Order: sequence, then structure tokens, then C-alpha cells
Amino acid sequence: MAIIACLLWSTAFVAIKIGLKYTTPIQFAGLRFFFSGLMLLPLIKSWPQFLQSIRKNFRLIIKVSAFQTFILYALFYWGVDLLEGSLAAIIIGSQPLFAALIAHLMMHNDKMSLGKMLTISTGIAGIVLIALPKGISGPDGWSGLLGIGLLILANIASGIGNVFVSKNRNSISPITLSAVQMTLGGLILFIFSLFVEPFSGFVFPSEYYAALSWLSFLSAAAFSLWFFLLQKPEIKVSNLNIYKFIIPVFGATLSWIILPDESPNLISISGMLIIGVSVILYGFITARN
Repeated sequence: MAIIACLLWSTAFVAIKIGLKYTTPIQFAGLRFFFSGLMLLPLIKSWPQFLQSIRKNFRLIIKVSAFQTFILYALFYWGVDLLEGSLAAIIIGSQPLFAALIAHLMMHNDKMSLGKMLTISTGIAGIVLIALPKGISGPDGWSGLLGIGLLILANIASGIGNVFVSKNRNSISPITLSAVQMTLGGLILFIFSLFVEPFSGFVFPSEYYAALSWLSFLSAAAFSLWFFLLQKPEIKVSNLNIYKFIIPVFGATLSWIILPDESPNLISISGMLIIGVSVILYGFITARN
């Protein structure tokens, strides 16, 4: 289930770059998650129980919606808009490293060891390797560096959201949590976009709506699977996030294959390898413990 979720997420980078050719980042993100949440509503078996669960877990829904959708994807879309899809895939691929740090700080049963810290340091070195050329190549380079910074902050928000879900594993079903937090978060994102971005309307070519439809579907499916796994008592936040090493590999590869203006280079590949190796080593260390 974790692998399926990560494979779905890895396809997002190409679809996002396609959609952003026609509209603004936050507006696009808002529509994506609003429709993702609506897609899950037909799966609700009992509406009275659904509404009761919302009332009982309203504070949790607000927190998860804020960190896992609004903050995460506002930063994510702004960052992706400033970077190539392949580079964005690599930076987002470092999510497991940040998830482990957040879990160490916020959860008593998911602490960091020296070995884990070393692997995280290696992963951060991969991010630095990718970021350095972006900061020394002029105005466009600094724009790229800002994009990398925004994606790192998005990784931190994702880790906090994961912890909230894991800590409240017995209080709400993953389908209910996914549906409500994405619908609410998407609506807030869209309203927020009207204040910070020009409204671009809804008249776009079919390519845009194909990208929006796919992104909405993959979010509905992937987040439901992920929240289901996070709510299992035997699964730790840091251990589950290790599976996200799949995302940069497939995400960057798809970007290089599908997007005409993107191609691999030595620095991106080196950064990907360093991040990937650090995450895999983290998995081995966790398994031994």
C-alpha cells in the first residue's frame, strides 16, 4: 500500500507542471484538493456517523488540513513553480529525512539514533549539492534557491501533519479524515489564492483538465492509503516515510521523459543518488533496531 501511494505521488510532478502552464499555483492546488476530497464522499457508508465523526474530531481535522494540505501545498506549488519538475521531485524525495526529525521531536516512541542522524545528514548533503549551483548563477539561480527552500519547508509541514494523524489513530477513519481535510484545505487554498494571485478563470484546454483530474484522483487515493497506514499502531511515522524514496526516482524520470524542456544532469543525478542512499541506509538501520 505504501509503494502504491508513492508511485501515485511520483506522477504528480509532471501533471503539476502541465497545469501550471495555464493557471496560478495556489489556485491550481486549491481546485485539486477540493475535488480530491469530493471524490471520496461517495465512499462514505453512514452519513450520520460521518457527521458525528467530524464534530468529535474537528480540531484534529483543522490541524491536519492546515499542515497536510494548506501549508504543505501552498509552499509545494510555489516551490514547484520556481523549479524544474525533476529537481522538485528530488527535493520532495527528501521528505523521509524530515519526517524522521519531526517524529523524533514530537513522538516519544520514534526517537532518533546516531545512525539515523548520520543518514539524515547525508541526505541533507544531497540537498545542499543540488542547491548550491542555484544560489550562485544570478537572479534566476536565486529564484531556484527560493524554490528549494519552499519545498524544504513543505517537507517539514508534511512531517508535522503525519505526526498528527499517527497520534490520533483511533479517533477517525482514514477515508473521513482524508475527505474532509482535503475538501476544507482545498477550499481555503482557493480562497487564499484570490487574494495573492490573479484569478485566471476556468476556461482552459483539455490538457489542463486532464492534469487536474489525475491530480485529484491520485491525491484521494494516495492520502487515503497513507492515512490508513499511519493509523496502524505498529507503524511508526519515520519508518513508513522511508518508502518515499521511490518518489524522486520515478518523479524525476517521468519529468525527463515527458516534459520537453527537462533533461538529467550530473548534479541532479548525484543529489538524487545521495538522498536515495541515505534513505535506504536509514531503512536498514531501522530494521536492525
